[in-house]
Amino acid sequence: MADTLDQRDHWEVDREFTLPHFGDLVTDGRVEHDTDDVETAYFDTAERDLHAFGMTVTRRVGDDADWVLTMPGSSATLRFAGSMSVPEELATITHGVTGGRDLGHIATIRTLRDRYLVSDAEGGSRLEIDDDNLRASLGDRLLAWREVHAAPAPARLRERLSEAGARQATEPPRLNRLLAGDTERDAVAVAAGAQALDRYVAAQVDEIVRGDIELRRGHDPIHDTRVAIRRLRSTIRVFDELLDVFAEDDVADVEADLKWFAGVLGDVRDCQVQQDRLGAALDELPEELILGPVRARLRNDLKAVELPAREAVDEAMRSPRYAKMLSHLQVWRRRAPFHHWIEAAAVRRLANKAQRKARRRLATALEADDAELLHRARKAAKRARYAAELMEPIDPKAAKRERKHFKHIQSVLGDHQDTVVAMAWLRRIGVAAGTTDGENGFTFGLLYGREQALGAEYRRAVQKLE
Repeated sequence: MADTLDQRDHWEVDREFTLPHFGDLVTDGRVEHDTDDVETAYFDTAERDLHAFGMTVTRRVGDDADWVLTMPGSSATLRFAGSMSVPEELATITHGVTGGRDLGHIATIRTLRDRYLVSDAEGGSRLEIDDDNLRASLGDRLLAWREVHAAPAPARLRERLSEAGARQATEPPRLNRLLAGDTERDAVAVAAGAQALDRYVAAQVDEIVRGDIELRRGHDPIHDTRVAIRRLRSTIRVFDELLDVFAEDDVADVEADLKWFAGVLGDVRDCQVQQDRLGAALDELPEELILGPVRARLRNDLKAVELPAREAVDEAMRSPRYAKMLSHLQVWRRRAPFHHWIEAAAVRRLANKAQRKARRRLATALEADDAELLHRARKAAKRARYAAELMEPIDPKAAKRERKHFKHIQSVLGDHQDTVVAMAWLRRIGVAAGTTDGENGFTFGLLYGREQALGAEYRRAVQKLE
């Protein structure tokens, strides 16, 4: 299996559309033209689970071609060696998304492609434009349309295509076009605030799903997955006044499930962070101050926690609770659980409320100089930052300013919290080492003192926050 990245931009065009001139977009450009005729089979479950998560599985018809899984949220793809049936590895890594349901052939698309390659004076390829005429079949339904693709897509090319009547698509519309008639389309108008909520929630769901795929591949997306879960939970909390009343019971269940799974992932992540942090601290100490098997003790004690924590992640991902959580997230990706009539002003009001709350918590924590209150202030700063991120399509300038401000606060408070956690680990490991024959707690005491000094430094930095 291999990873690839397809960064093409897509346009919808009418059948009579005429491509604009583009050879002059590259200095001394030379245009080469060829054609291709490709028939592609699409696979999904009968319930269209992959489509609901913005994913596709395809395979070229008539040869021993690779199977291709296209991921949501970006154009990243995974390729699997050609075979007549769905590769076992592909079925395994999509198990969470499909709920274990079988993938079957659902549609076929034939693409007649006119490909134009624009090269520079040295003969290097600089620009590719594909003009595709497509014919598709889904059962007894037939559909024909035309698309234009470009990679890369400089601004001048975008302008020319737009002037010629091309309509830029936000995602490849091929399978969407084919499946559009299979389910009832939601014709309800969505206000600007609701659109921002929908986009932000969908982006977090995509990241969580990508994490599910990567974990099943044996990779380690734990940090990014936890961040996406935090963003999603934060959105539910900050904008809870805007939740659809008919979805509130489900939202409470999903929020609890997200918190549970984030906690399971967190047990692994904490070990990773401390291994990196304390290992780097050891590397800075002179060898004569490292008394006994300190590195082995550190590694073994952390692994003793991490390995069962990883087993707990695997067990969680096989559980009915996790499957139910993904099922709800599939629905949320299509439409977040917020009222469709929410205007931008309502979203802005609650984002501002989150920012005021973060400032109050910070002021209280600074006055008390209390570690737990500083930790709570950090979490409030995260929620304010995420709310600002969500606001970017509505008010880009203000959102960027607030996002940067609260990210700084979160970072400084995070540095302080890291020392608190590290000191707890070092005290526990140091006590164990100090009572074991052949070991002593001297080096762990040094590391503890280092964290104390760093903590004092971070507290001074915290006091300068506004």
